[in-house]
Amino acid sequence: MKARELFILVSVIVIVVIVGISFFWLPILWLFLAVGPLVMMGIFDILQKKHTIRRNFPLIGRFRYVLESIRPEIMQYFVETDTEGRPLNRILRSVVYRRAKGENDTEPFGTQMDLYHSGYEWLEHSMYAKVNPKHITEFPRLMIGGKDCKQPYSSSLLNISAMSFGSLSKNAVLALNKGAKMGNFAHNTGEGGISEYHLEHGGDLIWQVGTGYFGCRNDDGTFNEKTFRENATRPQVKMIEIKLSQGAKPGHGGILPAIKNTEEIAKIRHIKPHIAVHSPPSHSAFSDPIEFMHFIKKLRELSDGKPVGFKLCVGRKQEFMDFCEAMVYTGIKPDFITVDGGEGGTGAAPMEFSNSMGMPLREGLIFVHDTLVGFNLRDDIKVIVAGKIITGFHMARALALGADGCNSARGMMLSIGCIQALQCNNNTCPTGVTTQNPSLVRGLVVDDKAPRAHRYHEATIHSFLELIAAAGLTELNELNRSLIHKRVGLYNVQTYEEIYPYMVPGSLLDIANIPESYKKFFQLTRIMR
Repeated sequence: MKARELFILVSVIVIVVIVGISFFWLPILWLFLAVGPLVMMGIFDILQKKHTIRRNFPLIGRFRYVLESIRPEIMQYFVETDTEGRPLNRILRSVVYRRAKGENDTEPFGTQMDLYHSGYEWLEHSMYAKVNPKHITEFPRLMIGGKDCKQPYSSSLLNISAMSFGSLSKNAVLALNKGAKMGNFAHNTGEGGISEYHLEHGGDLIWQVGTGYFGCRNDDGTFNEKTFRENATRPQVKMIEIKLSQGAKPGHGGILPAIKNTEEIAKIRHIKPHIAVHSPPSHSAFSDPIEFMHFIKKLRELSDGKPVGFKLCVGRKQEFMDFCEAMVYTGIKPDFITVDGGEGGTGAAPMEFSNSMGMPLREGLIFVHDTLVGFNLRDDIKVIVAGKIITGFHMARALALGADGCNSARGMMLSIGCIQALQCNNNTCPTGVTTQNPSLVRGLVVDDKAPRAHRYHEATIHSFLELIAAAGLTELNELNRSLIHKRVGLYNVQTYEEIYPYMVPGSLLDIANIPESYKKFFQLTRIMR
């Protein structure tokens, strides 16, 4: 029996017993007057659909909202900070929640950042700011697809980053996909394959193919062309993303705990149920850059010409340069590259991988962008970023540093009710977002949470466009590194252009003009020699 049903049954029994005893002992009615309202409040919590915690934990869950209402006062001295000293979690969670609910998202009493802390960043504003675009209904779009792509995709500037069914509950997947459909943005499936919940509401999908080839694998775990084509040619699938690595655990395969590997999930992934699933750390379909380019070409052909790209967290720089040389050598290019930062999130990863592996997003993005420019490849390949992209400023900074678009996982999870309870890997998420426990999943009401994902997406892009207007810019391509300032010391501020000068186009194709910082890589064995 589920907890909610048990609560209602016990409540009814208690009331019946109290009323029955009252016929023989009238004073017990005072107990009924004390208990009755609490019982009614608990039943109301179970039946209401807006607050997942109250729905999953009737009566007791109300204490969370009492504490939340006074948290700014009692928690001001215990605020968690990011690596740059900013009160990240409380402030950003609050902004996401308010935007998702359609509430006022402004902050009182000035900045809550330490402007003199090393690492603080800001965007230049202009005395000639443009008209505030608050009422824009048609957002800018990003066209993804190179010369070999037959079905280019018009993408939103902000999409849902990769999160698998299995890691997320079915209701979380349904809510995110319905929100994506409402807001005309895309939903990345994660490496766990395409489930019926990804398809039910018709939101655009980016199908991620990981090292485990879930949804397109043979019994021995190798790639299966037939099942890949069956899924890739679905009308709802707009792009294919080959996952090489993810920021939270680069060089480590995905992890699905046995407790979350239900029979339904196992059927989708073509694996055995109720066992822990560790995806291989690398792909078996290719073993070198040349083979990888031909694998990209194969997937594009099997999908009838849909955009195909890959996702990686930058590790050894030489290996990415080898990819670029393979592109030049074979003439085969991905349609997009997703750069994940080492700060990216996950439901389960060894601590050492989360904290000490993988290049941070900003450095990884700049390296990928500059390397593509150096090989004269940048114009043909779109660059998308993921890794704690939550606010409009995060988007503006990413585009200024070289990205074309952004993906968000953390922000989207918060928008549908995640409270960062840190129970993702234990199957005990109290909000029903990252659990396969049916009793907890039920608490997440899809029709209530889907509009929240939509509103968060819309408000964040509006915020991004407001920043662009405040900077006096009219086109997105006017964003550049000189507009973002970073404090690198108490008395020293530099722009990102000063910290990371732009690459000269084509310079990596000319041995005589190779930048000093790249020369050491050219001492290694090269594909084109």
